[in-house]
Amino acid sequence: MSQIINYRNVDIERAEKTVLRNVDFSIGEGEFCYLVGRVGSGKSSLMKTMYADVPIAKGDTAEVLGFNLLDIHRRDIPMLRRRIGIVFQDFQLLQDRSVNANLRFVLQATGWKDRNEIEARIEDVLKEVGMVNKSYKMPHELSGGEQQRIVIARALLNAPSLILADEPTGNLDPQTGYQIVSLLHEIAEAGHSVVMATHNMQLVEDFPARVVTCAEKALREG
Repeated sequence: MSQIINYRNVDIERAEKTVLRNVDFSIGEGEFCYLVGRVGSGKSSLMKTMYADVPIAKGDTAEVLGFNLLDIHRRDIPMLRRRIGIVFQDFQLLQDRSVNANLRFVLQATGWKDRNEIEARIEDVLKEVGMVNKSYKMPHELSGGEQQRIVIARALLNAPSLILADEPTGNLDPQTGYQIVSLLHEIAEAGHSVVMATHNMQLVEDFPARVVTCAEKALREG
């Protein structure tokens, strides 16, 4: 199994304060991993380094999808991010346009030009998340769970190798949260690597997978 992420002895800082130190973390193709810990423990900062939103302070190795994050060039960051799907807790959908237009905007922004190919890809990802009949809806017409499914569809548009889900159930009721986590596990089984940050340990118990904990400025297995 080839490694999608490989961190060795990595330090992460925010506002000149150390958030995590001596991080060793790797994840392989199609692996699902929970990132758990209290609010402020460094989960989000760690995930943000993976798509070069937070620079890595120092480390022996910091590679994501073959990109060396220790000296990544600014011009290469869009190529890295195109291979990563990001699922946010607060959805971040464009409220002034339909589901279809939200997804079309992302594809056009990442270089897709053929209208038929764009519409076919949108239909594919909406089928994957069970929302193909909602493409004409505006975000405010959807439930929280439906909006999160659209966010996951958006994350899948460019067939990413890695999905980063940062507290994806944080704004959802428990039953809807279960449906979203089940969907993310299905996505991992289809071959995408998934890292999901959460503080909901009941979900972790009910949908078992590898667990990595952020605590006391360190990362540990389990």
